[in-house]
Amino acid sequence: MRYSCLHTHTFFCDGSDDVETYCRRAWEKGFHSLGFSAHGPVTRKTGIRTSWNMEEERLPEYLDAVREARRRWEGKLRIYLGLEADFIPGLTGPADREYRELGLDYLIGSVHFIIPPKGPPLEIDGRWEPIERGIREGFGGDGEALTQAYWDNVAAMIAAGGFDILGHMDLIKKNNQAPGSPPPNRIFNPKGPEYLRRGGEIARAAAKTGIVVEVNTGGINRGSIAEPYPSPAFLKIFRENSVPALIAADAHRAEDLDGHYDTAQKALLAAGYTGTVLFEGKEGEARWIREPLPGKI
Repeated sequence: MRYSCLHTHTFFCDGSDDVETYCRRAWEKGFHSLGFSAHGPVTRKTGIRTSWNMEEERLPEYLDAVREARRRWEGKLRIYLGLEADFIPGLTGPADREYRELGLDYLIGSVHFIIPPKGPPLEIDGRWEPIERGIREGFGGDGEALTQAYWDNVAAMIAAGGFDILGHMDLIKKNNQAPGSPPPNRIFNPKGPEYLRRGGEIARAAAKTGIVVEVNTGGINRGSIAEPYPSPAFLKIFRENSVPALIAADAHRAEDLDGHYDTAQKALLAAGYTGTVLFEGKEGEARWIREPLPGKI
């Protein structure tokens, strides 16, 4: 099986390595291709300032760095230029015109923020304490309401379109489990009918769009969760609806480029997938080629 990773973060946002270090490591690992997907800037459009989104003024430097790497590695490693675009309803999303004007090869569409009925935007990918406070103050202590708001955002992002890859589809689960064994479900019941229903809706909506779902091992690589995104039940629904899948490390360090890909492969096989897809560029729309999965469960 040929390996690729289209979900990577360098020091242009919240990663720890530069573009060239990623390229060298991908080459050493025998990768088919490598894509860069810095967290797109959001501050000017939303007023939200984070420690992990790329600053607006660094965007031209980022674009130049990846394009220069593509020239340096031509004939040895396929290099693709992308961004991970945040969807924040009413403020910004991957369908925004400025993304189309950047000459990107691809976009990952992701939901990292929820806007509560009360209070400021809530970052769901961060530490538990601010999320707990956001549930208490913004959602009246109702974790299920937060979960519904998350699914509403993902559904709205898919409906708006403009992106090629659905990023960490059920990110909401990251902070649902407290440390310890066995951990309690502190926001929602992951086996509850409503959670499964909404996740199934997302999978079926994705099937109508032509987007690819990533099997994201970033949470495992960073010790946050024990399984990839999406969860096994959701991955099975994606397969039942013929949504193509790719494996991505959501790497914040070059050494994590193929981190826990074996776990992702087993999850795909368990869901009934027989292959993944590899990105082959974009001419109007993304082009993908099929890559068989190795082995059996």
